[in-house]
Amino acid sequence: MTGGVGRDARIDGSPVRFSPGSLLVGLPAGAWVDRVRKRSVMIGTDLARALILLTIPVAWWTDLLTIRWLCAVALAHGVLTVFFDVAHVSYLPHLVGRDHLVEGNAKLSAIRSVTSISGPGVAGPMIGWIGAPATLLVSSVGMAWSGLLASGIRKPERKPEPSGRPRLGREIKEGLTFVLRYPALRAIVLGDAVFNLFLVMYQTMLLVFLERELGLGSFGIGLVFSGMGCGALTGALLATRVSKWVGQGPVIWLAPLLTSPLTVLMPMARPGWSVFVAVFGLAALSLGGVVRFVAQAGFQQALTPDRLLGRMSATARFVSSGGIPLGGLLGGASGSVFGATATLWIGAAGMTVSAVPTFLSPLRTMRALPAGEGSGPVRVNDGTPPVE
Repeated sequence: MTGGVGRDARIDGSPVRFSPGSLLVGLPAGAWVDRVRKRSVMIGTDLARALILLTIPVAWWTDLLTIRWLCAVALAHGVLTVFFDVAHVSYLPHLVGRDHLVEGNAKLSAIRSVTSISGPGVAGPMIGWIGAPATLLVSSVGMAWSGLLASGIRKPERKPEPSGRPRLGREIKEGLTFVLRYPALRAIVLGDAVFNLFLVMYQTMLLVFLERELGLGSFGIGLVFSGMGCGALTGALLATRVSKWVGQGPVIWLAPLLTSPLTVLMPMARPGWSVFVAVFGLAALSLGGVVRFVAQAGFQQALTPDRLLGRMSATARFVSSGGIPLGGLLGGASGSVFGATATLWIGAAGMTVSAVPTFLSPLRTMRALPAGEGSGPVRVNDGTPPVE
């Protein structure tokens, strides 16, 4: 899962993307972000990414564009994205207040879902109309505009107070220790890692299955992923209400347990009307994934003191990212040995099993967010002492 606390794999209908930057600078990014104002990081990374993207059309128009340059741009863009994601997740509690975390995360998820649905639909015709280089120029302008909008946020943000002499290794260790210390947090990141691994396995063979087994063309495949995007948007709109109705903790394990099994409708599908039923299963997966993400993101942010928000987010992202390349390798290997249909069954089973860690944790019965004021003691009924 991506775009949030520890979420990299995508359940909104867009293909899973893995950035090496998540593993290269994931943990140090959290420590660095915790030292500075989060809004400044968001503005700086947006503007830097805009400049980096701008170099591609410029290099193309001057006949200097090479594959090495494209790889360098992709790596630099990925690293900057890690810093932006860690900063914006850490900034949300300050911006909306800790009493509105679920609602804030739900609105962010709704915006991401809308862009996932509309973005590819706009990009395709734009590339055909003005060409890929000019489209990247438009993307660069949009990224710069994002930074300018962030600079317009006027809510004061206090600069973090340094705790003695900064030491990167010690700060990273503190973040890791915090996440691994709490059974509920450990369960969330473990469940995320398992879910992402099997989601990537599933999506690796999904395109193959849609094309070879169901005979869908590019238009039909696009509709399938649009259905997933619609499911994610519905989940974002319902997340706050569902969390209040079911409970903050139970919804984290109930959502994947109830929706992941529906993904078996896809390997059971055959050309014809059953494809529409299978798309419903994928939409349900997206809906449940977003509801779970909103609930667990609010839980993680509420439990974490302000000074550790960046490191908590980076640690969760680092752990969940680790399963993405492995899932791609396992998905390809499984598809070669067992076929696309069998791999989809395996992926569906694995995504369902990912609910086990959170079900066996204190989240099973925890209906409300833990008490805490960010900079003060944080208490949660899981047998561990409060964090100061």
